[in-house]
This record gives sequence, structure tokens and C-alpha cells, in this order.
Amino acid sequence: FWLKPPKSPGTSPADLNNLEDMDAGGVKLAKVEKVLGRTGSRGGVIQVRVMFMTESAPELAGRSLIRNVKGPVREGDILALLETEREARRLR
Repeated sequence: FWLKPPKSPGTSPADLNNLEDMDAGGVKLAKVEKVLGRTGSRGGVIQVRVMFMTESAPELAGRSLIRNVKGPVREGDILALLETEREARRLR
């Protein structure tokens, strides 16, 4: 049988277009206001409330969202968000 060598990610023209689309909006900085709790099947995701910072996104200044964060996070941390439209569902 014949095996094709693995394709390295991000080298096809379609992948490069996706990278450009993601970067078009830029990174928005948001400060963690409150840690709401753990979620996910094993508790590997932390749900936090974030407030957007005025320096990185003047149009979003003062707006807050609930986001899911994978990895260690605590109040006062600053997150770099690529996407700012979606909000996570609240914990039950």
C-alpha cells in the first residue's frame, strides 16, 4: 500500500487565507474580572467573566463577556482574545 507523507499544517493557500482572516480583526485584550467555576467533562476548562480593555479595543471598552479558558487563570490576568463575538453558556 502507498502512504502519502504527512502534510505540514499551514502551507496550503487555503490555510494561509484562514490565518489572514483570523488576524484581520486583531487581538483584543481582556482582563479577568471573576473566576466563575470549572466546566467540561473533567473540569479542565475554567469559566471566567472578562472585561475588555480600552487600549486594545476602544469600541469594546467596558463590555464584559463570559469565556471558557483552558489552562491556569486567576483574577487580574489579561487574556488575548482572537474572537470577541461569542459568549460561553453559563454553568449550571
